[in-house]
Amino acid sequence: MGASISIGSQNFEKIRNTKSFYVDKTDFIREWWEENDDVTLITRPRRFGKTLNLSMLECFFSKKYSGRSDLFEGLSIWDHEACRKLQGTCPVIALSFAGVKADHFQAAKDGLIKAVANAYHAHSYLKGSSVLTKEESASFDTFHNYSIQPAPKTDIPDTMLASSINTLSMYLERYHQKKVLVFLDEYDTPLQEAYVSGYWTELTSLVRSMFNATFKTNDYLDRAVMTGITRVSRESIFSDLNNPEVITTTSEKYCTAFGFTEEEVIAALKQYALADTLDRVRYWYNGFCFGSRKNIYNPWSITKYMDTKKFGTYWANTSSNSLVSKLIQKGSSDIKIAMEDLLAGKSISTGIDEEIIFEQLEDSSEAIWSLLLASGYLKVEGVSQASDEEDSIYLLALTNLEVRKSFRKMIHGFAFEGKTVLISLGTGHF
Repeated sequence: MGASISIGSQNFEKIRNTKSFYVDKTDFIREWWEENDDVTLITRPRRFGKTLNLSMLECFFSKKYSGRSDLFEGLSIWDHEACRKLQGTCPVIALSFAGVKADHFQAAKDGLIKAVANAYHAHSYLKGSSVLTKEESASFDTFHNYSIQPAPKTDIPDTMLASSINTLSMYLERYHQKKVLVFLDEYDTPLQEAYVSGYWTELTSLVRSMFNATFKTNDYLDRAVMTGITRVSRESIFSDLNNPEVITTTSEKYCTAFGFTEEEVIAALKQYALADTLDRVRYWYNGFCFGSRKNIYNPWSITKYMDTKKFGTYWANTSSNSLVSKLIQKGSSDIKIAMEDLLAGKSISTGIDEEIIFEQLEDSSEAIWSLLLASGYLKVEGVSQASDEEDSIYLLALTNLEVRKSFRKMIHGFAFEGKTVLISLGTGHF
């Protein structure tokens, strides 16, 4: 009998404490640490373990979890003596922008303040500490109080918000006598919402300032990891950063750290007496590719299937797909014809640019296909070698049956600017 499956849990400590089902991804800790990169940005589709892996990093490095070797004993990271000595030794700032979803700028800013406030609250022991001056204690309280309900009604100036993580880093470095690690999850969620809702310029100005203060001019920072779905263009928010290490879905580095490999899926199915369903599992859920590593599965769909013993569009149903929907609806006739080919099981050939320039999304078909690739809806079936004069051409197809069914459902709800559009859905036209 397999371990209990904690559906929806993205908290590493909870999963390990309850001995719930877990696929060992702890070698990512060693890989990342040994690379010694200052700032690492990792993009993966939603529900691919980004939040869980950042929770894992926090549990491993944070002083909050000092002495919690029980969380890692029996896992691959514990086979490395040098790594074991790092457990629980670092001040860590962990924050998430996952909840920053708003239809106007002020609400988005309030969401960012709340995310920062939660990070301050995690280090409440600094309140009244002898390492803070009276003025610094008051500054600390400004953000800490936003983590308490009801939150204050006064606004925080943009400049103060932009420097907030830099300031917290300074306090922590002074208190612990050690530089900090910063783990930021879903950095691009508020940016996608800003683009869809029309306040892109205001928000990117604020976020650019935050990222500059947090990741470039932060003298108290040791290293950082950021995760998201898209690689937002350098010009938009990263123009001040010194070449962060960017890991996209086409990168080789960390290619098995997010998502389940086929070997891991086979082992999991055996554990839950479902080995005889492997062929159908492949048909429904296989197909994601990271770097040259093929046959990657979405963890959410696999765990939901193992829990329910039923096949369904689990991953596809976990998001509103508002940005994808907007771009396809406003797309040219060529894009709609290409969508028809994809839904018919065919492939399309196109160039891609993994650096998403949101300001150009509606004017570039390559940008749309690049976004769909980053979001997990498309997979790379082949790529032509780039010449000195020409860029590589990618052969793209819908990832698997689950994605194909999701797109059929999505397109059924479209009315392309009031026009009649014929797209073959395998079950008729509309």
